Amino acid sequence: MKPLDFACTICLVGLLCVPRVAIAQSAAPGPAVLPSVIPLFPLPDIVLFPDVDLPLMIFEPRYRAMVADALKGDAIIGMVLLRPGYEADYDGRPPIFAIGTAGRIARSELLSDGRYLIELRGLVKFRVASEDQSRPYRLARVDAMPEVPSGDDAAALSKLRLRLDSLLAGSIPPDAGILSLPDEEFVNGLSQNLGLEPVDRQELLEMTGPVPRAQRLIEWVELRVGPLR
Repeated sequence: MKPLDFACTICLVGLLCVPRVAIAQSAAPGPAVLPSVIPLFPLPDIVLFPDVDLPLMIFEPRYRAMVADALKGDAIIGMVLLRPGYEADYDGRPPIFAIGTAGRIARSELLSDGRYLIELRGLVKFRVASEDQSRPYRLARVDAMPEVPSGDDAAALSKLRLRLDSLLAGSIPPDAGILSLPDEEFVNGLSQNLGLEPVDRQELLEMTGPVPRAQRLIEWVELRVGPLR
């Protein structure tokens, strides 16, 4: 059985890895209240999920300005995935997928060269309604899309979590921390960090909640490693 690949959990715009301990300054995340207008941070291969952490390094001037402005206010940034073909207009405003996840900056550090180390905590999904062109970085009017599982969903998710645990036994690094998470956070954490293609992660994000997300993850894992006997 071939172990599944996990995406790097500390990423930067340019996609290198940096030590988690480098992020020092802290700010406690608040409740998942989404303003009607938020800054957008589009990336080609990162999809943020609710209740999952995402460390990033910010080095482009327009996104340094975005982080600085966010830290002066509610510290909320909307993560969205760039659509294929973005390279032709990366420095402009290339097309994005309409559904993303808003995150609050939980920790940040301004480096001596002007770059930022930040850690986002996923809050709530949103749909982009329109964009505002008034800043160097992208702003959007958004509609929140909270996921509110029912009691029946919790029972179904618990069974699906056991299935995922069995399928992934030996594939998740023991120090990853994901194994101890509640069911919904476990599924969202897998969706974000399992080594899937960005468009596959986007498909998972656009599902209606953790139950169909877990079902699709099981399908993909079984395709990769084979069903349990």
